[in-house]
Order: sequence, then structure tokens, then C-alpha cells
Amino acid sequence: MHDGHQDTAIARGTSWLAKADLRPTRQRVALATLLVGDGQDRHVTAESLFDATSTAGEKVSLATVYNTLRAFCDAGLMREITVDGSKSYFDTNMSDHPHFYWEDTAQLSDAPSDQLEIARLPGAPAGAEIASVDVVIRLRRK
Repeated sequence: MHDGHQDTAIARGTSWLAKADLRPTRQRVALATLLVGDGQDRHVTAESLFDATSTAGEKVSLATVYNTLRAFCDAGLMREITVDGSKSYFDTNMSDHPHFYWEDTAQLSDAPSDQLEIARLPGAPAGAEIASVDVVIRLRRK
């Protein structure tokens, strides 16, 4: 028995997938609903999303979560932000914006883009173009 909130969340997740022409498999809909069902942008790791699926009572393996996040990125629904070269965060907000990374809790959050100015970027080498610029501002507590 679903309540209205759950139905709205599922509808949001399903239409998010439809934007990218991704087939709405049960697992994709479950993950999309957790990611965008409340209409808020979020930053997840594969592990945090996997934990959320378990809490929600969905049966999705960690490998499937990884593969699905990759598929969402390839489809242009999310972007991957790598911190420390090993830890990957997946962001549902596709606009260009900087991030704060809290070193003590390993949390990633949006930083205000209106306060960021990049005056000049080095030119891309011959035969290349700049695809995107990721700005991660690392924070530690004082």
C-alpha cells in the first residue's frame, strides 16, 4: 500500500529516467526514487545509496548500485565528483557548481557558486577541449 508521497516520489524518479530514455527497470526506478523522489538534489556514494536501498527494503546489490550510478552518469542525469582519486560522489545537480568536502566526515555539499570566480583557465592542449571544471574546496574544523 503506497501513500501519496511515495507515489509522487516514484513518479518523479520515473520521469527523471524518461528524460534520458533509460528503461525504467525495477532497480533503476527504486534508485531514481531515492535520488530525486523528494525533489531535492543530493550527493551520494555508491555505499550510501546502497545503505538507503536496504533501509527502504529494496533488494539491490552493491554492484547493481555502482552500475546504475554509472549508467545515470553516462546518460547525463548525474555527474561524478572524485575526491582523493578514490572516493566517488554522485551528484544529481547537473549545473556547474563548486563543492565543499568535509575532511573529517567525508561529506560533500554544494558551495555557493555566486561566490566563486575563476578568472582564467589554462588553454587545453592541441586536439583537446575542456569538458568540465570540478572545484572541490576541502574543509577541516578549526
